[in-house]
Amino acid sequence: MLPRFRLACGLLFVALLAFAQAGKVFWFFRKHVERQREKEAMNRVQIHWQLQNQFRPATLNWTPAQEGLISQPLDHFNRQERRVFNQRYWINEQFWQHPIGPVFLYIGGESSLSMYSVVDGHHVDLAKKYKAMVVSLEHRFYGASLNLDSLQDENLQFLSSQQALSDLAAFRHFITEKYNLTANNTWICFGGSYPGSLAAWFRLKFPHLVFAAIASSAPVRAQMDYPGYNKVVAASLSNPLIKGSTECLQRVREAFASMERKIRAGWLAKLSVDFHSCSPLRGERDCQVLATNLADIFMAAVQYNSAGMPLSTVGSLCNIMTNSSIGSPYRRLVVTNLVVLDNLGMPCLENSQVEIVKELRNASIEMSYLSFRQWQFQTCNEFGYYMTCEDPDCPFSPRMSLTSQLEICAQVFNISHRNVSEGVSFTNDYYGADHPKASQVLFVNGDVDPWYPLSVLKDESMSEPAILINGTSHCANMFSYRLNDPLSLIRARQQITSWVGKWLNLAKDPPR
Repeated sequence: MLPRFRLACGLLFVALLAFAQAGKVFWFFRKHVERQREKEAMNRVQIHWQLQNQFRPATLNWTPAQEGLISQPLDHFNRQERRVFNQRYWINEQFWQHPIGPVFLYIGGESSLSMYSVVDGHHVDLAKKYKAMVVSLEHRFYGASLNLDSLQDENLQFLSSQQALSDLAAFRHFITEKYNLTANNTWICFGGSYPGSLAAWFRLKFPHLVFAAIASSAPVRAQMDYPGYNKVVAASLSNPLIKGSTECLQRVREAFASMERKIRAGWLAKLSVDFHSCSPLRGERDCQVLATNLADIFMAAVQYNSAGMPLSTVGSLCNIMTNSSIGSPYRRLVVTNLVVLDNLGMPCLENSQVEIVKELRNASIEMSYLSFRQWQFQTCNEFGYYMTCEDPDCPFSPRMSLTSQLEICAQVFNISHRNVSEGVSFTNDYYGADHPKASQVLFVNGDVDPWYPLSVLKDESMSEPAILINGTSHCANMFSYRLNDPLSLIRARQQITSWVGKWLNLAKDPPR
């Protein structure tokens, strides 16, 4: 009998950067992708368990991972602050060569973690090869790692990358004590997207605690205004390697230009009906949200290309946008939106800026599972990452402006334009942006990923190498092998495996 698996209230173990603007389609698209990937992980683990245990008793009680809570200080930098919170973690000792084997730390980010963070993925494949224990830590204030009042405005000050790194340091000490580890147990950390940045920064700031890091799709350079995101999206929509085309990009441009003409002509009632708006469009701000929601469809398909839903690939979207039998490019955009709403299980498109601000202001614990409020605060306070479309080469709507997105920071958190700019500057000064001057950090990116321009793309030094994978998108290297993986991705994983082996050997016999 197969073990009974629980789909955690959190979703897949890979935290993927969410949207940093008012539109919500990207957010729901992301959640759908995470669910699909967790199902894939569940199926792989079930099949592996069945193959490994087919001759063992059917009543075998298999526990692939231990789940636990560690008490963490709410503020690591103020010893007068006595409050704590419980942070969730997982441990998998299945492959560990006790007591001298290495420890692979999987870092959580702006989403819930589940037990699949320690039982599936390329880092787990590496753990099997190198006989490592796998541990993971959920990010503070996400998933189950928060107190009832964590999302109140006065407590969000404790949600930061600096606090998260200190959480990792405390967790490292906790595991060391729990298993009586020594200097012979080499620690390597792994992360993708924002956790990829955390992985690099953990090695940078705590080199005595972690020997090396694999930083996948890590946007280590914070940037308030980030038009580069949609430059990559445009290039990807026209990239034949991932089934895009110049015709597809042109039809997308034409569709959004047609929508813009209708907005300027005041045809808001028609737009509300055509795009199944949950409420009638009421003015400029709602039109900004509509434009962003529709752009989200294409942005998300590029970021999560080939991730497990009918419209999650560039090719599937381009099939609709180049299908002349549907009608004009505008009509094809209408159809694309309807199909996406149906696939995401959304009855309508939420285009009310008032409703979105209301939701972001909701500090109740019941809303924490969406991670909507938490990540928006982090972008306003530390990173920016606002994917604007004011560049004339952007294929979407210029209504996706920096001003419109910064308004959300002011309206929801009372964080001004200047405060956002200062926060971004501090982050880059504190970590070194895309020249972090770390050692034993491997940066891995795909050239279809809209976040790759903010990462480290060339070798910074002999011990700070970089891999850029042709034709792959966000965090593609972090998943276990799939039959349709391109050769470039297969070779990249081989390189990652080689680097991990080199570092483990170096830890055993460091240079004198």
